[in-house]
Amino acid sequence: MDRWQHTIKKAVSFAGIGLHSGKTVRLAIKPAAPDTGIRFLRTDLHQGVMIPATLFRVADTRLATTLAKDDVTVSTTEHLLAALAGMGIDNAVIELDNDEVPIMDGSAAPFVHVLKKVGRERQKAVRLMLKITRKIEVKNGDAMIRIEPHKGFKVSGEIDFAHHLVRKQKFSVDIDSYTFIREIASARTFGFLHEVEYLRQHGKALGGSLENAIVIDQTQILNAEGLRFTNEFVRHKLLDLIGDMALLGCPVLGHITACRSGHAQHLQLMQEIAAHPECWQFVVCTENGKESALEKVVMSTMAAGTKILPYLLPPQVLPGANSAPLPA
Repeated sequence: MDRWQHTIKKAVSFAGIGLHSGKTVRLAIKPAAPDTGIRFLRTDLHQGVMIPATLFRVADTRLATTLAKDDVTVSTTEHLLAALAGMGIDNAVIELDNDEVPIMDGSAAPFVHVLKKVGRERQKAVRLMLKITRKIEVKNGDAMIRIEPHKGFKVSGEIDFAHHLVRKQKFSVDIDSYTFIREIASARTFGFLHEVEYLRQHGKALGGSLENAIVIDQTQILNAEGLRFTNEFVRHKLLDLIGDMALLGCPVLGHITACRSGHAQHLQLMQEIAAHPECWQFVVCTENGKESALEKVVMSTMAAGTKILPYLLPPQVLPGANSAPLPA
């Protein structure tokens, strides 16, 4: 884990369509000051409303993760948030002229390619990390997700579909920028043809195509190029997990295991983390690469929900912080 916060060296732009809306979207990622976090700004609206990428702004987890502030929303945020987290970008403002992040090719790879090319800029502010010290687990029927202590950030996933081309798949990987790019970033979203047809009848998946999703019918994968990984399906589930967990607002030191889970369970896990500060602590990386706990960060259970995010902490407990927290 890097000791310092980072932003991008210069602004970058993308254009594409929204997976569910089918609308054309233009998006720009711009550098931001230390302790800003990741924030979305709808440029097609005149309110100037900034939506911070935090679990407290999650408005919907059906089909994708949607963030909202007042009546302003941004949906399908998880792939872009995963790209930023996987590339170690702490601070950025994301401007977009519609209500959905473009789906690109259905993975995080297009975002990662451009972010890698433009590069990171180190900032004069120390990065806080959330270190898990005790296991937290959430169960919902057949779905289970838990986080437990680990030296770095590790994700393990398991899925189980009745379709003979998917069946049960498992994958586990310790995440850094290298493994994220190599093992996770290019895994695409997927769906079954009968589900896609149903969603379109109900005004969803209007932008979906073989260019931005793996589509499976009763007998075969319809994409001519086939799969990028033999277990691409479970890898994409881990991509979504990484993107959603970025809503905690800082890197996590822990091992997450997710079985048959989705966006709703990811949110539940983050809510449980916020509600149980006795199971984690904020740490910083010292000059020699070791962890140092922040003794001054003392939180009650009631206070944790408003202080879990780095840029919402009082400035006096932010090592190296050189800018005031922005309003949420």
